[in-house]
Amino acid sequence: MLVEGKWMTNWRPPVLTDAKGGIVRQTSGFRHWITPDGVAGPTGEDGFNAETGRYHLYVALTCPWASRTLVVRKLKQLEAVISASVVEPTLTDEGWRFGDYPGSNRDAVNGATYLHEIYARADPHFTGRATVPVLWDKQRKTIVNNESADILRMINSGFGALAGGAFDLYPKELRTGIDALNDRLYRRLNNGVYRAGFASNQVAYEEAFADVFIMLDELEERFDRCGPFLFGDGLTETDVRLFVTLVRFDAAYHSLFKCNLRRLTDYPALSAYLARILTIPGVRDSVNIDHIKRGYYSIKALNPTGIVPVGPDLPGLDPVVLLMAKTGHLS
Repeated sequence: MLVEGKWMTNWRPPVLTDAKGGIVRQTSGFRHWITPDGVAGPTGEDGFNAETGRYHLYVALTCPWASRTLVVRKLKQLEAVISASVVEPTLTDEGWRFGDYPGSNRDAVNGATYLHEIYARADPHFTGRATVPVLWDKQRKTIVNNESADILRMINSGFGALAGGAFDLYPKELRTGIDALNDRLYRRLNNGVYRAGFASNQVAYEEAFADVFIMLDELEERFDRCGPFLFGDGLTETDVRLFVTLVRFDAAYHSLFKCNLRRLTDYPALSAYLARILTIPGVRDSVNIDHIKRGYYSIKALNPTGIVPVGPDLPGLDPVVLLMAKTGHLS
C-alpha cells in the first residue's frame, strides 16, 4: 500500500476486520463529481465540467466494482467521451499493473506502470490502497473520484447532452426502491461474497455465507414472480450492480470464496436473468472470463499456488440460451 505517497509494502487484499472477524473496506478518498455545468455534486469541489476527452477511467476487468462503470459507460454511449485503460488481471506485489496481457493496455494518459503511481500523482501524501475504478481528470491532473457507486451515477447523469442511449438507470420515480435494494444487495451479496472469502474466522464466514444464499434465494423467487429486470421492464443501476456479481459467481466466488452451497447455474430464474442482460448490446464487452479467473486466483492469500482453474465457462454463453433470452422465449 501507499504511505504518504510512497509504496512501502507488498499489496494485499483487504485485511481490516471488525470485531467479528469480517472484512472492513477502505473508505474511498476522492469524492468529487462531474456535472453538466461544473457545479459541485453531493460531495467534493466544483469545477469538474462534463467535457469530451477530459476524463479517463482506470479499470480492471477482474473487479466487479470497476466493471460496472464500464457497463454504464457503454449503455450511455460515452466511449468517445471518456477514455479508458484496463490493467492486467494478475495482481502483483505492487498491485494493479498496466501492460500487454490480452485485453489489457498501457497507460497512455500518465505513462504509469502501476496504478498506485496514479494515486501518488493525484496526492503525494496519499495513504491507503490503490483501488479501481479511478476516474481521472486530464485537465486538472487529479483523481475526480474512486468510489464506483459515485462514478456509476456520474456516468448515468453527469454528462448531460454528451450522453446518448435510451437508458436512465436511476429514474426519479424508482430512487427510493433502488437505494433500498442497493443497500441490501451490497451487504448480503456484492460484498457478502468478499466477506465470506476473506473472513478471518468461522463465525464471520458462516454469517457471510448465510447472507449470500439468503439473498440469492430471495432474488430467485423475485424473478420467478416478476421481471424481466429487478424493477420491471426497465434496466436500472441495481441490475448492473447485481449483474457484475452474478457473472463472477460460478467462476470465482463459488470455489475460491467458499460460497459453495449452490452454483448460479442451480438457479433457473437467475440464470435466465443473467442471459437476458448479456444480450443487451455492449454488456458482454465488459466481461472477460479469463481476466476474472486469472485475477481472483492470483490472490496469494487464497490461492498460494497460483493455479487457475480451466472451468467453468461464462454462464449464459450457450448460444441457444442467449437466442431464447433475446427473443423473449426465456423468462
